[in-house]
Amino acid sequence: REALEMDPQQRLVLEVAYEALEDAGHLPEQLKGSRTGVMLGVSSAEYQHHVFSAGPSHLDAYSLAGTMLSAAAGRLSYVLGLEGPSLSVDTACSSSLVAIHLACQSLRNGESALALAGGVNVIVIPTGMQLLAQMQAISPDGRCKTFDARANGYVRAEGCGIVVLKRLSDAQRDGDRVWALIRGSAVNQDGRSSGLTAPNVLSQAALLRTALASAGVSPSQVGYVETHGTGTCLGDP
Repeated sequence: REALEMDPQQRLVLEVAYEALEDAGHLPEQLKGSRTGVMLGVSSAEYQHHVFSAGPSHLDAYSLAGTMLSAAAGRLSYVLGLEGPSLSVDTACSSSLVAIHLACQSLRNGESALALAGGVNVIVIPTGMQLLAQMQAISPDGRCKTFDARANGYVRAEGCGIVVLKRLSDAQRDGDRVWALIRGSAVNQDGRSSGLTAPNVLSQAALLRTALASAGVSPSQVGYVETHGTGTCLGDP
């Protein structure tokens, strides 16, 4: 009964978290009672709308717990018996990266000894697509032409990605395989701009300076930049 009401995003998180832990050389069952944190970016509640649309007579105790965004992180902590911080993060398009930022802070503060961080998104019902199309955010031809004069919107996608994070000194002590090092990160908000969804160039520049300072890296040392290109005339600049 519980599985029937479970948001497919929660299913994906459980599956991919197991894969991430196996790749990191951790046995999931050995993490029970550990200070392992879960920080998960999730901003779509489409499955909850789908479940609730069935009407009160079709709902039960699992209808809410199976579809709450907070349960996406909470269920993973519950299933594995993790006792570190557990939270779902919704900052729209930046949710997964903000989750990783918070996981790094938790590790640096000693709040967590290990952290599972990432994000998930599943498209369930057409309503969100219809509303985004009305906002002219979705490309009508299904092609994302970022940084192009023909840019006419972005293309939605589904998926889940989770990384296992640890303090570098702890990973080296334990002989872990290290795929990458996160030197620093930063989060801010655009504040006042021309509109709620419109970017603020000055705030964006300030964020980059803060992130570089956090990492102890100079701009000249950066060799690769991945951007969030919306594929729109408003967002791309």
